Amino acid sequence: MVKNAAEKSAPSAPALPVHETVYQALRARVLFGEMTPGQAVTIQGIAAALEAGMTPVREAIRRLISEGALVFQDNRRVIVPVLTLDDLEQLVFVRKSIEVELARRAARQISPDLVQELEQIDAALDGAISNGDVAGYLAQNHRFHTALYAQANAPVLTDQAERLWLRFGPSLRVVCGRFGTQNLPDRHKELLVALSRRDPKAAAEAMAQDIDQGMEQIAAVLQPNG
Repeated sequence: MVKNAAEKSAPSAPALPVHETVYQALRARVLFGEMTPGQAVTIQGIAAALEAGMTPVREAIRRLISEGALVFQDNRRVIVPVLTLDDLEQLVFVRKSIEVELARRAARQISPDLVQELEQIDAALDGAISNGDVAGYLAQNHRFHTALYAQANAPVLTDQAERLWLRFGPSLRVVCGRFGTQNLPDRHKELLVALSRRDPKAAAEAMAQDIDQGMEQIAAVLQPNG
């Protein structure tokens, strides 16, 4: 009885400050491609869309510019970046340097419980693909990678990986719109096998292939005749 009363009276987790809530909401819009490459971003427009004040929106835009998720142009316009093939080549190089290492580190210490959690996330991702659910696919794909990278216990690398995802997220949404979810291959199954065996080398190889496949899809959209 005392325990139940204590549980009922326990305070809930404190709400995030307004500026952080606005930042997270705008960040998600960029990350999951709700804002398309080249789209202009205005304080007034975001404030109206998020029903937020000008000051927290201004701060959120400034933070996302510093992370490379938004770009401040010479004409003082802020836009969602448009990737070039040269940008993509650099992203592939950096992603394979950072995210492959995260997969390698995670494989060395991953628990059976986390492997099971990743399998469940991947099943939800497969369901989104089958249903043509673009938003669900993007969310579950990001969730899969985020959960895996957290296991690596490498906060510096993980932070850099998150920033990289902000740069190509909008373009990945364009890929989904162009080709549909049915044509979005990944190497998650091979990765899960490697993780279940705690095989760092195989996990690293599967992650490298997963990155290559995803970025090749974006490259196909960026091609002049793509």
